[in-house]
Amino acid sequence: MPLKHPIFKLISQTVDRMGLEAYVIGGYVRDYYLHRKSKDVDVVVAGSGVAVAEELGRELGVKVTIFKTYGTAMLQWRGIEVEFVGARRESYSPQSRNPHVEPGTLRDDQCRRDFTINALAWSLNAATFGELVDPFGGMEDMEDCIIRTPLEPDKTFSDDPLRMMRGVRFASQLGFDIDEETFDGMCRQADRIKIITKERISVELNKILASPAPSIGLRLMHQTGLLKHILPEVEAMSGVERRGRHAHKDNFEHTMKVLDNVAKRSDDLWLRWAALLHDIGKPQTKAYDPRAGWTFHQHEALGSKLVPQIFRRLRLPLNEPMRFVQKMVFLHMRPIVLSEDLVTDSAVRRLLFEAGDDIEKLMTLCEADITSGIDSKVQRFLRNFELVRAKLHDLEERDRIRNFQPPITGDIIMRTYNLPPCGIIGEIKEVIKNAILDGVIPNDYGAAYNLMEQEAERRGITKQE
Repeated sequence: MPLKHPIFKLISQTVDRMGLEAYVIGGYVRDYYLHRKSKDVDVVVAGSGVAVAEELGRELGVKVTIFKTYGTAMLQWRGIEVEFVGARRESYSPQSRNPHVEPGTLRDDQCRRDFTINALAWSLNAATFGELVDPFGGMEDMEDCIIRTPLEPDKTFSDDPLRMMRGVRFASQLGFDIDEETFDGMCRQADRIKIITKERISVELNKILASPAPSIGLRLMHQTGLLKHILPEVEAMSGVERRGRHAHKDNFEHTMKVLDNVAKRSDDLWLRWAALLHDIGKPQTKAYDPRAGWTFHQHEALGSKLVPQIFRRLRLPLNEPMRFVQKMVFLHMRPIVLSEDLVTDSAVRRLLFEAGDDIEKLMTLCEADITSGIDSKVQRFLRNFELVRAKLHDLEERDRIRNFQPPITGDIIMRTYNLPPCGIIGEIKEVIKNAILDGVIPNDYGAAYNLMEQEAERRGITKQE
């Protein structure tokens, strides 16, 4: 029996007493059959959902929060959150996703749902308590792992284009396929996504990236035409160009593999964003050399400059998350270069200095970036990465470079030599920093102070008594 929580019997008694019909509908029902836990319940009432919530709230002695704009009410009781709404029918104008709403029946309410698996409902009235109402074959679609609209797809998506992103998200989260007619409807209506606010799109994007295999959702966005309207920088990576016997790999497909590799290793949303964006500088830096083939020189530098533009456009956080993604994109080639060349202490120190506490996440991204179809090549890279990791650990223990600040500050230099703020101070600090990173001097105050004195003397600067 799915309706075990005592709240459901209490709702049943309340609506029977009020002479109304009520149903649990949507995600809570779907997740029960998918064996997924859910604590958020949507109850649709053939009548006033707010009135039912208020009556139940008085009986339970709990606060009821009313959202007048949406005609909904919500209460919490014994670890479960229930939102009540009146059954309604909706109609839309072509230029808005805000519907004209009027009271309706359960069937009307199910018709306005995005997908058949979200239109499932359980009766809450005593006479039919727990009975499933499934007018569109949602249970069959769930068994067949299919995402399908309850009504004609073009109408469903034109009315509310965000439903296309939700369909992609459900496919990515659940590993479902999108029904052919529903998919074709997405393709036809893809440009309608432009009327949706960036904030709402980003919510769905983040859920796609947080799913077990994010590439499912991103590939669907690419195939339906949604991606070019939302992340044209990622869309631009698709395709292969050939010149004679030289062809570069499809950087979109490569990115999908990297993204899934990261998802297997980490739940960190922003590291997954870094995986998605790590090669976005490649389309603009692509060049052909008849001797060397295709090159993408400095694509990591350009890519890091594009990250703030993307985050600003999508209304994503512009603070630490954005700076983290930007740093990962900028540095993602560094460990790979180290793994190909002789691993010097100096190069590893500089990597530690620049990556700081994010060094492990950077290494996770870079290991995920190894996607060659030649297994021996992948294994060679991974073995070399182990050498880089060992060197990182050894130098971190010995030199304490991670997040280090040079022992000699600009204030110390100014006070020692009675200098005003000037370029010489920065020059001396840079010499000291590089000397520590290159292993010329140890990372301690005494050695750094001696080098400061040597550099000051070389510049003809004397201490002031």
